[in-house]
Amino acid sequence: MTETSRRGVLAGAAAAATWGALPIARARAQAANTIKIGVLGDASGTYRDLGGPGSTICVRQAVQEFGAQGFNVEVVEADHQNKPDVGSTIARQWFDRDGVDMITDATTSSVALALNQLVKEKNKVMLNSGAATSDLTGAACTANTIHWTYDTWMLAHSTGAAMVRAGGDTWYFITADYAFGHALERDTSEFVRAAGGRVLGNVRTPFPGTTDFSSFLLQAQTSRAKVIGLANAGADTTNCIKQAAEFGITSRGVKLAGLLVFITDVHALGLQTAKGLVMTETFYWDLNDKTRAFTGRVRPRMPANAPPSMVQAGCYSASLHYLKAVKEMGAAAAKADGAATVARMKAMPVVDDAFGDTSIRADGRRITPAYLFEVKAPAESRAPYDYYKLLQTTPADEAFRPMAAGGCPLVRS
Repeated sequence: MTETSRRGVLAGAAAAATWGALPIARARAQAANTIKIGVLGDASGTYRDLGGPGSTICVRQAVQEFGAQGFNVEVVEADHQNKPDVGSTIARQWFDRDGVDMITDATTSSVALALNQLVKEKNKVMLNSGAATSDLTGAACTANTIHWTYDTWMLAHSTGAAMVRAGGDTWYFITADYAFGHALERDTSEFVRAAGGRVLGNVRTPFPGTTDFSSFLLQAQTSRAKVIGLANAGADTTNCIKQAAEFGITSRGVKLAGLLVFITDVHALGLQTAKGLVMTETFYWDLNDKTRAFTGRVRPRMPANAPPSMVQAGCYSASLHYLKAVKEMGAAAAKADGAATVARMKAMPVVDDAFGDTSIRADGRRITPAYLFEVKAPAESRAPYDYYKLLQTTPADEAFRPMAAGGCPLVRS
């Protein structure tokens, strides 16, 4: 230790002895005026590219844009490893010890469903951008959670219904064996049958950890279904698509329905492999001038200079709206009552560059238009990440499950 630093330590000790509780009082006052946002997602596994560090970067972008508004904002992050027990342990510690007020990202439906109950118990806030299960605004809905970006019903309604209309009336599902995959298969199957189609079978794949999907793909091919529905996401989806191409399955007239495909997946596949894929998203970086402006602000800090995914953009949008609600309520009131903060968020219009003007329903579903895209062929792409062409837009009030049909106990009949 240098003489300068030694003198600094001694001076600090003397000040603490002299002024006693003053530093503690200041620390308590600062904590009472500090909002803490926890980004809890997959930082090392299947969903790292679509969420992970990029989600934290987008939350920090929201904090930066919100600016100094009379209270401090801190952002912490952690990896739940796609395990509900790990996610719950981290969140409980955040709430009980670290003073975290709001959790976002929450990629992985099994984790989000576990957090949903913990957030209710602790009267905190969860703004879910990454998990897909529509149960979060159905039977599992609470006054402390908002489902922000997309869900399995919306994906099934847009992508699944479009595939059936195009002649894909027999389906076989390859499904990630946990809450998300089950919900996506369930919701898509309902649309297939309602449109006069048939589900010929399904196979459940262990999650996480499955990388070889060859036997599952061959089972699907043997069923003679016209469509193989991929009720999975992230690296699982890209592995399925790559291996289906290697086996020549799609060259035999079978269609792959990527029920949840992100721009990060298309980039990993390459346009030569991904061309023609049809998928649904609520955000695309090149959709309009505002999405391009938001992307331009955040992209220089994103991993590999990639544009944000739908999940990452949702973390930005949700965090920005949350901070606006905190400003209206006051930091102390927002910290004291998560349900009241969510109620204030529902009462306010949601406005940002990533999604435009949207709103939040009583069941906690943030509604936004859903966009059905087709992946371009290599010759159609003009620049890196110029991957999508828009096929159709479903208006916000039609894109998600009708509120009365979800069974959310917050909704009065």
